[in-house]
Amino acid sequence: MTEEADPRYHALDRWDSLTALRTVWESQMAAVASIGPALAALAEVVEAALPRLRAGGRLVYAGAGTSIRIAVQDGTELGPTFNWPETRTEYLIAGGPAALSKGIEGAEDNAEDARAQVAATAIGASDVVIGLAASGRTPFTIAALEAARAAGALTVAISCNPGARLLDVAEHAVVVETGAEVVAGSTRMKAGTAQKVVLNMISTQVMVRLGHVHDGLMVDMRAQNIKLRDRAQGMVMRIADVSPERAEAALRQCGWRVKPAVLVALGATPACADSALNEAQGLLRQAMVAIRAAQH
Repeated sequence: MTEEADPRYHALDRWDSLTALRTVWESQMAAVASIGPALAALAEVVEAALPRLRAGGRLVYAGAGTSIRIAVQDGTELGPTFNWPETRTEYLIAGGPAALSKGIEGAEDNAEDARAQVAATAIGASDVVIGLAASGRTPFTIAALEAARAAGALTVAISCNPGARLLDVAEHAVVVETGAEVVAGSTRMKAGTAQKVVLNMISTQVMVRLGHVHDGLMVDMRAQNIKLRDRAQGMVMRIADVSPERAEAALRQCGWRVKPAVLVALGATPACADSALNEAQGLLRQAMVAIRAAQH
């Protein structure tokens, strides 16, 4: 379906720009809407991934072309946003890192390279491997999921075509039927948009469930510049209900880490704050209960 030419767009090159742009805009909205039927499958992916990631596993993305470029964008942002260790994010890229900025001829057909990358990355039972392919028939991505599953990893396939081979080789299959593109076969458009949204959903909900978000706030972000330090101060003020001065003082004591700073602002020492968070497996809400209980 993603390769078909939709007759509605056959005169696209003769349309004025406003008409053409409206068409592309509408197709993008349709791509996002197509995710709705996959929500239950996405929830299952998140729940299946959590035990392995809590045990120290890695989040691994596999794909070719647009799909892996989108995946790298998603994975790269997990570090600064949620303090997810970069050592726990891996990429299996058809054609290698050079393919992120230019097309590598034939890379997506190289199944042997996929198997070699799985072996070199030492994929194992604690890892979660997400393979993306709009067509669902990319040899590199299929081989990567097959090898990862054989190594014991949790495997997830995301495709925009039902019945695709990729969906058969993974434990969890997510289908987002985006259909034909405005420009036939240009899956960087609707399919690419849908894949990006799906990855946003999976990674964000995984990070929420792992305790990196509290009341909708990114309490594990890395406060590495003035803007983010101001944001960190605002979060400590809001969560601990303290003055700007007390919030900043707590953050300075904790190296600008928001979660321990909240506990310090509530009266804990930095050491006790870190201990409480460790006991609560990083869940700030539980650590706050423990600190308050210890004070009474």
